[in-house]
Amino acid sequence: MTDLAAPVPDEATPVAGSEPTLKLPVFVTSAVITIAVTVWCVVAPDHAYATLGSVVGWVSTWFGWYYIALTTAVLVFVIGLGVSRFGSIRLGPEHSRPEFSTGAWAAMLFAAGIGTDLMFYAVYEPVTQYLTPPSTASTAPESVEAAREATVWTLFHYGISGWGMYALMGMALAFFAYRLGLPLAVRSALYPLLGKRVDGPIGHATDIAATLGTIFGVATSLGIGVVSLNVGMQLVFGAPQGLAVQASLIVLAVAVAALSAVSGVDKGIKRISQLNVLLAILLAVFVLVTGRTSYLLNSLVLNVGDFVRLFPDMTMQNFAYEDTGDWMSLWTLFFWAWWIAWAAFVGLFLARISRGRTIRQFVAGTMILPFCYIVMWVTIFGNAALDEIRSGNADFTSVASSATGPDQGLWALLQEYPAFPVVASLAIFVGLLFYVTSADSGALVMANLSSNLPTAETDGKPWLRIFWAAATGALTLAILSAGNIFALQYATVIVGLPFAFVMVAVMWGLWRALSVEGRVAESRGSALNGALSGRSWNHSERGQSIPWQARVRRVMSFPAPGDAARFVEDVACPALEEVADELMRQGVRAEVDSGPLDGDRPAVRLLVPAGDLVPFEYCLVHATAPVPAYGGRVSRGGDVYSRLEVHLRDGGRGYDVLGYTKTQLIDDVLDAYEAHLEFLRLEGASS
Repeated sequence: MTDLAAPVPDEATPVAGSEPTLKLPVFVTSAVITIAVTVWCVVAPDHAYATLGSVVGWVSTWFGWYYIALTTAVLVFVIGLGVSRFGSIRLGPEHSRPEFSTGAWAAMLFAAGIGTDLMFYAVYEPVTQYLTPPSTASTAPESVEAAREATVWTLFHYGISGWGMYALMGMALAFFAYRLGLPLAVRSALYPLLGKRVDGPIGHATDIAATLGTIFGVATSLGIGVVSLNVGMQLVFGAPQGLAVQASLIVLAVAVAALSAVSGVDKGIKRISQLNVLLAILLAVFVLVTGRTSYLLNSLVLNVGDFVRLFPDMTMQNFAYEDTGDWMSLWTLFFWAWWIAWAAFVGLFLARISRGRTIRQFVAGTMILPFCYIVMWVTIFGNAALDEIRSGNADFTSVASSATGPDQGLWALLQEYPAFPVVASLAIFVGLLFYVTSADSGALVMANLSSNLPTAETDGKPWLRIFWAAATGALTLAILSAGNIFALQYATVIVGLPFAFVMVAVMWGLWRALSVEGRVAESRGSALNGALSGRSWNHSERGQSIPWQARVRRVMSFPAPGDAARFVEDVACPALEEVADELMRQGVRAEVDSGPLDGDRPAVRLLVPAGDLVPFEYCLVHATAPVPAYGGRVSRGGDVYSRLEVHLRDGGRGYDVLGYTKTQLIDDVLDAYEAHLEFLRLEGASS
C-alpha cells in the first residue's frame, strides 16, 4: 500500500502542505494592465478622461440591456437555488460546519461587500433623485411621489440585486473549492464546462478578468471615499482639499490594509469588520435619536413597502421609451457594473469565510443581513436629507446636490445636528475603517487569484498582498488625477463588462455541478445504509451467529486511539483489500491507501477510479468525541473516545464503524459502492 494521498484526488490540485506559488500569466497580465492605466492617467489625464467617457457611451448603448437582464437573471437564479432541493447542500463536505459565528460572519460579509461609498451615496442619491427624477414624465421633481421614489432608487441600487451577484460567486467558489476540492479561484466554477482546460488560457483569462474587476471596483469605492473624507477633514481639522491630502489618506489606509491582510482573515479582517459595523450603527443611531425620530421610523416602514411595490418594475427598467440623457450610465448601469466588478472579489472572500454553511443558509444570509443594514442606513440618512430639503433649507440643498459628486452631502447633513466636530470625527473614522476593510479584503483576494494555492484555506504570500494593496492605492490616486469621481465610474462600467459574460458561465457551471449532486443524493436513496438498518449485525462471522448483544456492547464502548489503530490494521485494511482484490478480478481498477491516525486525513481509503467519470471513494477518518453521559455512566470533562467515521467523496456520513467485524465493514463498503454505481447510471442517463 502507498502513502495516503489527498482525500479528493485531482491532478490539477496542488499538493497539500506545499507553498503557494505565483500564477505568472494572471499576475503579470493584471499587473501590467493596472500599471499601464495608472501611468496613462498620470501622464495624459485629459486624454484618459475623454477616452473613458467615450467607451462608456459605447458600452451603455450596446450592452445596457445586457447589464439589466443579467442582474435580474442572477437574482432569480440565486433565490431559486436557495429555496430548491439544492438548498440543503453544504458548501463543503457533509460533515463540515461553519468556522465563524453568525455575528462575526455577518460583520465580515457586509463590511467587505459595502464600501465607504454607501456612507455618502445614502445622502447624495436620494437628494439627486428627488430633485431630478429619472423620468420627469411620470414623476414630478420635488413632489411627494419623487420623495418616496428617491430613497427606493437608492435601496434598489444598493440592495438585493447586487447582493445576488455576490451570492452567486460566493456559493459557486465555495462549492467547487470546499465540496469538490478544486482551487479557490474563479476558473474552478467553469470546471463542469471545460474540464481540465480551465488550467489553460481560458482559465487564465477568467482570473485576469476577475482580478482587474476587483482592483478597479475597489479603486472606485476608495476614490469616492478619500474625496469625501477629505471634505470632512477640511471641515473638522482644516485640512486643505486636493490630491495631496487624498494621497496621504490613501497611503495611510493602504498601509493599515496591508497589515490587516497579512495578519489573515481570522485576526485582522474579522476584528476590523466587527469594529466597523458597531461604530457605523452607533453613527446611524445618533442621527435617528437626535433627529426627527418618529418621522424617520415612519419613513423606514413606508420605504420598505414602496421597495416591495416598485422592485418588479425597477429591476427590468431601462427607459426604452424615454430619453433620460446620461441617467442610466451614471446610475443603474454604473451600479450594476460596479457590483459585477466587485462580484469576484467579494464572492471569493465570502467563499473563504462561509465553508460549512448550506446553500440555503448562505443565500438567506447574504440576501437578508446586509440588506437590513442598508435599509437602516439609507432610510435614516436619506430621509434625514430629504427632510432638510422639504423643510426649506436652501443652503443644504445647494451643497448636497453638488454636481461634483457625493462628497459634500453627508457633512452638510451632519452640520445640522449637535456636536458636529465629534460626530464628524466618528464619521471620518468609520469611513477609514470601511476603506480598510475593502482594501484589505481586496488585497487578499487579488493575491489569491494570482497564486497557485495548495489548499482552499491557504492565502497568497504576504508580499503579494502588500503589492496589490499598494497597486490599488496608486490606481485610485491616478484615476482621480485624470478627472474626478466620474472618471472612476467610467472605468468601473468598462472593466465590469468582460466579467459580466463570465458570470453567465458560472451560473451554467454551478447548475451542472449541483445537478450531479442531486443525482448523488437520488442514487443513495435507492440503497439503505447497513449501518442505519442494522441488517449487517444479523450476519454470521466464521460460521457463528453474532448475538444482538454484541451490537449493544459496541455502542456502549468508548475506544482509545490505540484501539482505533489496531482496528485499522487488523480489520479495516484487510476488509478494504479484499474488496479491492475482488474488484480487480472483475476488471475494475482499485487501490487501498493507509496513513497515520492524525485526525486530518483518512486512516485508510479505498479508491476506485472511473476515468473521466466521478471516482468512488470510501475513507475511514479518525475522529475524537467527548464521552457521553448516559446509561448510568458519569463523564468527566476531559474524557474523549476514538471514532472511525465513514467519509465518501462529498464528506463525512456521520456514523462510526469502529468495532464492526470484517464482514460488516465489507457490507458497508458495498452499500456505498452500489449507491455510487446507481449514481453513475443516473448520470449517464441524464447526459
